[in-house]
Amino acid sequence: MPQRWIKSTAQVLLAAVMAYAGVAHFRSPAPFVSIVPNYLPYPLLLVYISGFFEVAGAVGLVIPKLRRWAAIGLVALYIAVFPANINMAVHNIPIGGHSFAGWELWLRLPLQLVLIAWAWWCGNIGRPSAGIRHRGGE
Repeated sequence: MPQRWIKSTAQVLLAAVMAYAGVAHFRSPAPFVSIVPNYLPYPLLLVYISGFFEVAGAVGLVIPKLRRWAAIGLVALYIAVFPANINMAVHNIPIGGHSFAGWELWLRLPLQLVLIAWAWWCGNIGRPSAGIRHRGGE
């Protein structure tokens, strides 16, 4: 039972983090727009799209029938936004008027791997779906 509680808590916590981040994309998009690489068109639209999918992923994580798909979507999102995080580190872009040391921005990049692993675990990605029976050799 404790392991189930830990996983449930991790799912709710990740959902809360993603909901907060997603809403922030709509309430204050400028800091997110500032880190979108110049080669990508329509940075404000991309920020809104990523914010929408962060909120959608958060909602999906707390609905058992949607949890796996929400986690897969969040993993894809973390990969999709990685260029913005690299751009922020390479160009030492301040966020919300706060400048960071270069090492802090580079140290932040592995956080994407932590988020990917967290979503993967929360969504049981890689495990057979409930209700699907697998037989040996098939």
